[in-house]
Amino acid sequence: MITVDYEKCDECGTCIAVCKSNAIVLLERLEVLADMCTKCGVCVKICPVAALTE
Repeated sequence: MITVDYEKCDECGTCIAVCKSNAIVLLERLEVLADMCTKCGVCVKICPVAALTE
């Protein structure tokens, strides 16, 4: 499961753009949809503020 550190996340959308399974959405805050996430880790690697972890 990918988790979001909301204190670090600035909602830039970089992770949304690279998610091939469309598992990351911005609702009231950034959410990773666990049932759609393939845990590929691309979002974790690309996040400019290191707000995502596996």
